[in-house]
Amino acid sequence: MNPAAAVPPTGRGDEAVLPPDLLAECSRRLGIAALVWGGVWAAAFLVNVVALPALFPGSGAGRAWPWPGTAIAAGCVLVSLGLYRYTRRPRCDTRLSLDLGLGYEIVLALGIALVTRWSPGATGSSWIAGLILVHPAIVPNAPAKTLLAGMVAATMDPLGAALAASGGAAPPVPVAFGMFFPNYLAAVLSVLPAHLISRLGREISRARELGSYWLGDLLARGGMGDVYRAQHRLLARPAAIKLIRPEALAWRRGSDRRLSLQRFRTEAQVVATLSSPHTIALYDFGPTGDGGLYYVMELLNGLGLDALIARFGPLPAGRVVYLLRQVCLSIGEAHAAGLIHRDLKPANIFVCRVGLEADFVKVLDFGLVKADSTITPEDALATDPDIVVGTPAFMAPELVLGERGIDARADIYALGCVAYWLLTGHLVFEADSARKLMVEHVRSEPVPPSRRTELAISPSLDALVLACLAKDRAARPASAPDLARLLAECEVAEPWTPEHGVRWWDRHLPTARVAGVITGASDAMGG
Repeated sequence: MNPAAAVPPTGRGDEAVLPPDLLAECSRRLGIAALVWGGVWAAAFLVNVVALPALFPGSGAGRAWPWPGTAIAAGCVLVSLGLYRYTRRPRCDTRLSLDLGLGYEIVLALGIALVTRWSPGATGSSWIAGLILVHPAIVPNAPAKTLLAGMVAATMDPLGAALAASGGAAPPVPVAFGMFFPNYLAAVLSVLPAHLISRLGREISRARELGSYWLGDLLARGGMGDVYRAQHRLLARPAAIKLIRPEALAWRRGSDRRLSLQRFRTEAQVVATLSSPHTIALYDFGPTGDGGLYYVMELLNGLGLDALIARFGPLPAGRVVYLLRQVCLSIGEAHAAGLIHRDLKPANIFVCRVGLEADFVKVLDFGLVKADSTITPEDALATDPDIVVGTPAFMAPELVLGERGIDARADIYALGCVAYWLLTGHLVFEADSARKLMVEHVRSEPVPPSRRTELAISPSLDALVLACLAKDRAARPASAPDLARLLAECEVAEPWTPEHGVRWWDRHLPTARVAGVITGASDAMGG
């Protein structure tokens, strides 16, 4: 990811054409246009120099292409390929690429002029006018730069005619006017789309200012909204902004959006008070202009447990215990504050590098938290008790059945499902539909994890995972602290330590990048 792309527009003249993510899209579009232009030049050469002379030998058809056409075509193809390759570089400077696009416009104009004017009796207008008009729509830039590049590109036509004449007589003034004036007129007109795009960029930038933060690149899309990279307007601290779509505030048809808004506001206020280092930090919260909401959270440097298992396979028991105990610290504090997560799953649990530490767990996406029975009646009014939310593969039976009085043990069940996934790489139950999967959680007994993996799992850890997956809430560990204590007492072949974590990350993910958050964030928002 381009580090410069996270910097918000400055709003100073030419520097504020479009926001960084749209600049990146325009840069990619420039690369595609360059590839197309390169293909056009190659095709024109093959048609005029190879195909026509072969099809019509001795007819003079091949002489329509001027004698330096081969060099001109080859040069334009090479420049096109070079620009395409630059726009596809991981560290491509998008602003520089768009400036290079202006230079590319001039190179194309020169090539068109040379080929057109070197042909015998060429006195009409060329394709340069069309190029000058179309290019700003494909590769937007500041109006002043666009006008300057357009004027220079227009001048390539008389320059090409002069080079082709090689000291011969210049065309009469009326003829020259008809040949070259359309190009200069097109250069002046090209300022109009450039000005419109520049104004649109400023409007988008203003619309993306949420509180003290400026919205940057899109990181992920999910069922409830989108996650963007964010930058504080005064501080250097990066962040992630999760936008909740307005329609997501109405959990079901006919529900009161004001009630949903109050629910989100109350829960955001409570989540912001959570201080566990294993809970993702919430920096800011507020309404958007279109009736939605936004959360500003810390930007994580790691990957979700779903991506971890998909990439590296099931984990040894010692590491699973090490990670789950950290999760217990996070949800234990949330439970003490009267909040039930209700959507614990591998994609909502990130393993990160934080400072000098590795294998550091962060629990995220508290957007589905629900007050339990210990919450005050006033807070309980801000919830919708008839709604069943969560992820079917990790949903406790009481959530599937829509029972009231949901408590912390629903999260304990989900954490048992997560443990099962980490140890075996398999879901507790598998079915071909979400409804059937939820029925399995209500009716079927799970196979012990030790029977679904070749990795060593002690009887004590096997029994604890199955206890977490008990249908009867009373048979599960009563709280997250109790589960953390029981995990610490489980026998493992080799206990996992912070030093193990650092060595593992240095070996497997030595240059862990923020881009790792993208994969997990997309799934984490699917609830």
